[in-house]
Amino acid sequence: MNLRHPAVLAVASGFGALLVTVALAAAAGASPATTLSAMWTGTFGNPFALGSSMNTAAAILLIACGFIVAYRASLVNVGGEGQLCLGAIGATAVGTHLPDSTPTALAIPAVLVAAALGGAAWAAIPAALVVRRGVNEVITTLLLNFVGLALVMLVVHSEALLRQPVTSSETLPQSEPLTEPARLPLLGLDGSPATVAIVIAVVAAALTALVLRRTVTGLRLAAVGRSLPAGRRLGLRVDRLRFGSLTAAGAFAGLAGGTLVASAPFVLSEGISSGYGFTGLVAGLLARGSLLAAIALTSVLALLVAGGINLQLSAGVPAAITQMTEAVLVLLVAGSAVAARTRPPRAAHPTTRPAPPDPPPDEGVRRGAGAGDRSTAGTEVATR
Repeated sequence: MNLRHPAVLAVASGFGALLVTVALAAAAGASPATTLSAMWTGTFGNPFALGSSMNTAAAILLIACGFIVAYRASLVNVGGEGQLCLGAIGATAVGTHLPDSTPTALAIPAVLVAAALGGAAWAAIPAALVVRRGVNEVITTLLLNFVGLALVMLVVHSEALLRQPVTSSETLPQSEPLTEPARLPLLGLDGSPATVAIVIAVVAAALTALVLRRTVTGLRLAAVGRSLPAGRRLGLRVDRLRFGSLTAAGAFAGLAGGTLVASAPFVLSEGISSGYGFTGLVAGLLARGSLLAAIALTSVLALLVAGGINLQLSAGVPAAITQMTEAVLVLLVAGSAVAARTRPPRAAHPTTRPAPPDPPPDEGVRRGAGAGDRSTAGTEVATR
């Protein structure tokens, strides 16, 4: 087994972050046994917690896949949060207006396609700016996150848009539930809210790896990412490839928003994103292009979120510890990336034969003397 593989390093970093969590909880007054028990109960202790973690991991993995696609073309997509929001809005707009008689085979694809188109359209704005005007995509995607979050607040507070009818002062600012055919089916696990979103995310990750590693498109994206001038000299459509990669990243993030809306409780609310966009960015960045590492990292991060909530409820530990643990996880994975690039020095092998040693001084003197005697004798013979 290659201990320097990104997936192995990601798992090892996850265990390291778990140890840091135990240490921080102990400093806050919780024993290691209580901490581990609360983390286990919040993640694997009951089917509901595990199913919720799987749905969260699916959304984070989709965002990480999109980040990897854009990063292959040397573009950094920081706008996963806003793209997720626009995808959730698109999925809600379609899913709440579909008739109940719509076949599930048509309703679910319609909701997910609407979500992907919403995220892609939102990402197309910074993509066009970076291609046409050279505007830094980090700034534009980051700023559009706040606009996307504001749009969610707008649509869930306005009855003219997506807010459910206000019947009393206790009516929450959220959308109506999606119609029954538009909801993602459950995996069938007893007492678990896990849906087929995790299957969609894993299939998307596998297809992404296939495209990036085994197709001409992936090779072209890699060439563009390494050098824009070289890509233009090779005749590649650099602008189209960069625009397409960033737009595809937005589609992945929008699809993540669609899976969140189409899972329980099947409504659009203000807290729909919950920071998943930035978590997916961290997972995609630290995965260093490896989809296996992205799957491992997203699973660890999703379990950390679920376990942290139960840790606060059961052990009385501040929720900020989970954020500190996530920061430690980032540092560990980043450090392992540096270690993976480090190679032990190889022993130098001589390629030429060593020069013969110099003759001893005495032997050289004797040879010189003998040569002088022979030359003197030859001179005397010639004189005679």
